[in-house]
Amino acid sequence: MLSLEESLKILKETRALIEGHFILSSGLHSAKYVQCAQLMSKPFKATKICESLAEKIKKEFSDFDLILSPAMGGLIIGYEIGKLLKKETIFSERVNGEFQLRRDFTIKKKARVLIIEDVITTGKSSIECSKLITSNEGIIIGYACIINRSNRQSKIKGKIVSQVELDIPTFSKNNLPQELLSIKPVKPGSRNL
Repeated sequence: MLSLEESLKILKETRALIEGHFILSSGLHSAKYVQCAQLMSKPFKATKICESLAEKIKKEFSDFDLILSPAMGGLIIGYEIGKLLKKETIFSERVNGEFQLRRDFTIKKKARVLIIEDVITTGKSSIECSKLITSNEGIIIGYACIINRSNRQSKIKGKIVSQVELDIPTFSKNNLPQELLSIKPVKPGSRNL
């Protein structure tokens, strides 16, 4: 498995960890943004992260049937982990602002499902995915992500396995630090696509 230092080196080399003023999909503001699409666009680098995360998942969640990922951010990582662990992998998509299963994807009754994302901050996308699982009478076994930047503040109640945990402060719009006030914010997330 990769160490934290090795993982951070890959994130920086791939420009997946960027600095500026960002409005996250949660609505919170941050001086750093993890753009895992940059990591995943370089498969020769991303493979190392995915293999390491797959090893961690095997240790924590030994028995599950299905991987569910939220589109867009979780799509590629879910696929890669599914390939490595030889698990069926499906994804949810937003329709009128809410996640739904489309493309004839189904979750069987009592299926043991792992939710995989690229980044967890508040856990909103994962929680939305968990509702799809429970409404189909599946069983949520846990959550996994490349980057957990929730600082243990996410609304997720289950176990989260991540390749990297980052303590990146977030701020409400009304509580921005001086250094962010002077930088025009950008909204790089995919939630509103």
